[in-house]
Amino acid sequence: MNFKRARTEEQRTERRRQILRTAAAMLTEMPVAKLSLNELSRRIGLAKSNVLRYFDSREAVLLDLLDTEIQDWLAGLEHSHRPGEGTPRQRGDRLAEILATSLTRRPVLCDLVSAQTAVLEHNISTEVAVRHKHAAKHSMQTLVRLVLRHVPELGDQGASRVVELTLLMAAAAWPCDRPSEAMLAAYASDPELAAMRLDFTDVIRRTVKVTISGVLARQEEAAKASAAP
Repeated sequence: MNFKRARTEEQRTERRRQILRTAAAMLTEMPVAKLSLNELSRRIGLAKSNVLRYFDSREAVLLDLLDTEIQDWLAGLEHSHRPGEGTPRQRGDRLAEILATSLTRRPVLCDLVSAQTAVLEHNISTEVAVRHKHAAKHSMQTLVRLVLRHVPELGDQGASRVVELTLLMAAAAWPCDRPSEAMLAAYASDPELAAMRLDFTDVIRRTVKVTISGVLARQEEAAKASAAP
């Protein structure tokens, strides 16, 4: 940027984008837990107090970045994947593969999702929280519509359950797929221990498959029960 102080709304918007771009770049080098506001400010070339003119806190920066990462992920899914043919379960299995592999390719998104509830949603203002939750609601609705395009038989409620469990499992499984050096050494020391290590892609794939199959099975049971004399 060729301006030192943002004076217009356009310049303020660009400054916010610069902060988010820098934070995103840092997260390709380090986990969320190690990204500090001091280092972010240094890399941008601004005083910490100036960064806080645009965002309430480090967590507010990362929460905004999370919303952006989710929107980018959903946009990619919308444009690169079309529903296929087959039975509902076959289409569900393909959707499971799509969601699992697409999340795995976005480590920054997964790291932010894993830190969302315990870290990012703290130390923020009510205004930031409200804006984030509105963005999250919109993203959830978009993802539900995507699930329904692949497996319309799930219905709105079933698709919502698939989305909820996919994101919850992504948040829980991502840290497990990034073990410490001590844990890596433990896994390497004993094949039985190595078998306990979780694979993020496989966990998400299985979660989506089982959830879709379970919802469809319960719907079939309910339909049979209602048709019985």
